Amino acid sequence: MFTAQFGTGTICEVNGYEVDSGVSHTPSSREELMQGARQRAEALEAKLRGDGVVVDFFVGVEGGLDVVVEGGIRRVFLESWAYVCNRERGHFGCSGSIELPPALAEKVLSQGVELAAAIDEFAGAVGIRDGQGAWGVLSRNLISRQDSFRIATIAAFAPFYNSAMYRSAAAAAG
Repeated sequence: MFTAQFGTGTICEVNGYEVDSGVSHTPSSREELMQGARQRAEALEAKLRGDGVVVDFFVGVEGGLDVVVEGGIRRVFLESWAYVCNRERGHFGCSGSIELPPALAEKVLSQGVELAAAIDEFAGAVGIRDGQGAWGVLSRNLISRQDSFRIATIAAFAPFYNSAMYRSAAAAAG
């Protein structure tokens, strides 16, 4: 547990829980990443409700790969996704993307090696996932795994903390 303070003076108590995503260990599509993040938030909501714990928001995060073909070439990107919901609505947010080297992508996608094990092998280290993560290795520590999930979570919270903008955009579209 930790406490976070936002620029508006809002103070939040943040508790971490481990819940299953219901997707593969290394998701390999944007759809699977989004599904994993949403299912983690929903599993957390069910767990806490069953325990009688009352909270304002449920957050699920999922990291993995987004595979696209661009110019006839397969490109594989590492992404971090978050889903934030309350009892009324939910929204997604995503970090940026960083392209995997083709040999690393091949190891994960074609040989079925989990990204955590593959990045350890490629970087010649152990336990990278628990520290800087693949993001840190690929960006030479300019962006950490934690940074990527922080950005995704902030983006997913946007419709809640900037609700006036989202209501205005919905009204203009309707």
